[in-house]
Amino acid sequence: MTTAQYFPESFPQDSFPQYVWTEKPTTLPTQTWTTETTHRDGQQGGLPLTTEQGLQIFDLMCQFTGQSGAIRQAEFFVYRDADLKMLQGALERHHSGAPIEPTTWIRASKKDVGLIRALGIRETGMLASISDYHTFHKFTPGGREQATSTYLEAVEMVLDAGIRPRLHLEDATRADLNFMLSFIEQVQKLADPYGIQPRFRVCDTMGLGLPLEMVAAPRSVPTIIKSIRHLGIQAEQLEFHPHNDTHLAVANSLAAIQAGCAAINGTLLGKGERTGNAPLEGILLHLIGMGYFPEKPDFTALNALVDLYDTLGQGIPAKYPLYGKDAHRTRAGIHADGLNKFWWMYAPFDVPKLLGRPLEVSITKESGLAGLIFVIKQHRGIELSKTDPRLLALARWVEEEFDAGRQTAIEWEEIEGRVWEEVGV
Repeated sequence: MTTAQYFPESFPQDSFPQYVWTEKPTTLPTQTWTTETTHRDGQQGGLPLTTEQGLQIFDLMCQFTGQSGAIRQAEFFVYRDADLKMLQGALERHHSGAPIEPTTWIRASKKDVGLIRALGIRETGMLASISDYHTFHKFTPGGREQATSTYLEAVEMVLDAGIRPRLHLEDATRADLNFMLSFIEQVQKLADPYGIQPRFRVCDTMGLGLPLEMVAAPRSVPTIIKSIRHLGIQAEQLEFHPHNDTHLAVANSLAAIQAGCAAINGTLLGKGERTGNAPLEGILLHLIGMGYFPEKPDFTALNALVDLYDTLGQGIPAKYPLYGKDAHRTRAGIHADGLNKFWWMYAPFDVPKLLGRPLEVSITKESGLAGLIFVIKQHRGIELSKTDPRLLALARWVEEEFDAGRQTAIEWEEIEGRVWEEVGV
């Protein structure tokens, strides 16, 4: 073949990679979105937020989503004064036009319902642990009937207050499917006279779900979602909340969407309990690839969130996808050479344009002349040939550094002065 084939339908130069369906799933929702739990699950997982920091994060979420509809809601605790002030500040912003609606999270108990009656929220999450790992051990004496009775009593109080309940079906991927479906039907029956449509959040609490339909319940995420949909529950009533304990948060989220779940609950940059929640920036990248969100969220806005987490001592790992400081950095000479010749060769998409982050090369004993050519061009705007004596002199210095036992990469900040001396730019 004499003409290069770049598969532009799959890899457009102005957007994230696209899904080219061979057969589009009939169960795909007509619209999708995400909901945020940094102020709840993120804090639960160790983020030490003051009221001011929590509102900074909320503002960045709103800047990220803009008018795209990518993030529709963010949930807050109501147990500490700082959390209540965060919630109040977020509500004031929302009433003034901020695109994300604040909601709350409570345990499904009469006491907790009393905390939210006068807060001015329209929807609350309610913890409804659904597996026998929980129902038999959280209650005394314990069991499904006691759990159901406790949950439904609290749901009725929320409905009486005119608030939409969102039932968090905790540990759904270790729960008896028939029991879970029966509970959902009871909630629906209870809500019908109020004219309020409850929502249900399917929680893969321990990250044990699988994105495969041909696996038996309770681990099959598609089976759970489709079974709930068969009860008459609409796609927009369903959320999926995965954890990443077994590396499957993103895969399970995409499986839930494909099976007919409209919303994914997680956190930007994956903060959360233990190994973290679904990273919403990764989920949204794929949803854009599926054709959702014609008006895209502003992925460059998350660079400020990366910086904020650094100041909190909660920085993301260097190799964290998309936003880690090494996520788009190569240290291999053959990769640097590819970047010099045709930078798309070693970039998944237009990273500088779409993420606001540079493609980078670190100088190592493996990066060779190509690495030096790349960093000089990137930072000084000139491209030297591999035979340029100035470049060869600089390469000799690099070689001497590593021959002397150096183990760490040479970054631009260290080499900048020497480039000036050797190259004269």
